[in-house]
Amino acid sequence: MRRRNYCCLIAVAMALFLFLMFMCGVISSRVSLIDYIKMHQFTSVASRSHADFRVSGRALYKLDISWPRNPELFSGQVFAVAVNHLRGRVYVAQRGENIPKVLVFSTDGEFLQAWNSSTLEMPHGMFLANASADPSLWITDVGNGPFGHTVKQYSPDGKLLRVLGSPGKAGSSLSPLQFDQPAEIFIHSSGEIYIVDGDGGVNNRLIKLSPDLQVLWMHGERGPGLAQFYIPHSVAVDSYQRVWVADRGNKRIQVFNSVTGDWLGSWGSCFKDDAPYSVRFTPDQKYIVVAQLNTNQITLLEAPPIGIIGQCQVISTIELAEDVKPHLVDLDLKSSDLYVAEIGAGQAQKFVPLSAAGV
Repeated sequence: MRRRNYCCLIAVAMALFLFLMFMCGVISSRVSLIDYIKMHQFTSVASRSHADFRVSGRALYKLDISWPRNPELFSGQVFAVAVNHLRGRVYVAQRGENIPKVLVFSTDGEFLQAWNSSTLEMPHGMFLANASADPSLWITDVGNGPFGHTVKQYSPDGKLLRVLGSPGKAGSSLSPLQFDQPAEIFIHSSGEIYIVDGDGGVNNRLIKLSPDLQVLWMHGERGPGLAQFYIPHSVAVDSYQRVWVADRGNKRIQVFNSVTGDWLGSWGSCFKDDAPYSVRFTPDQKYIVVAQLNTNQITLLEAPPIGIIGQCQVISTIELAEDVKPHLVDLDLKSSDLYVAEIGAGQAQKFVPLSAAGV
């Protein structure tokens, strides 16, 4: 009897020991699993943080990861962005079947509105004009359908106001106002209009129009020479009466006198690896912001003083993740915030000046 009790006691002790070992193993495994998940979550977040962008040269901008608040609303290829700095609106143009062609956000990232415009086929470039009084949005349309090959003016809520060009008819170099895949438009505060016409079409032109649409001057010859173009893709005017054109196919920026149209200079040494796709100025006119699609970069060049073009000088480069493919950019003229339309990533991103980010 005593021996039987002793064996039972040993069996109970062994069972208790095995149970404790099992529980320790479970707890240990659970702790290891939790640590593993935490480690990979941290690694993943850190990887995404580093993959978003990397800066070389002088650090001038920081990514605002909170903009917009609902990035899932992007549903197509994002081609262009425009900012109304006085009303705090950001317009994003995208392509795709059965999707809104324009999304409207606040500069704080709140989604405000979508345009399901049937008059817009393939948006390419976009510009917000006359922000202080009667703002309107100008969009170039490179579609081949009945509304393509045009430049359109819309109200802020998407009402079509005016159409430049011959809808559905690809132009030639014979008629200044018959476009062939117009790439971008820039409207000066004076009301004068600058259009680069030729996102791969027959035309390769820079056109300046008066506010009443009279041709003031034009350069319209394809080639690599002075004042010739091969896929002029973006245009901007600075405070010193100079017009800057991203001459994409020739991998250079060309500069002209905005009054006379005279050729002033050319920059090509900064674009040996990839062509300039977009050109914009920071509000203080200190830097030229250039998008380079194939190398996934946003490059900030030093803007030359009045009367001097000289050679281009890279001040800062924002290297985006692979296949993001930045296409066109715009800047908030009040805050200097930089917005980038990214075809590959299917999104628009916001970068804020480091001073504004508290760095």
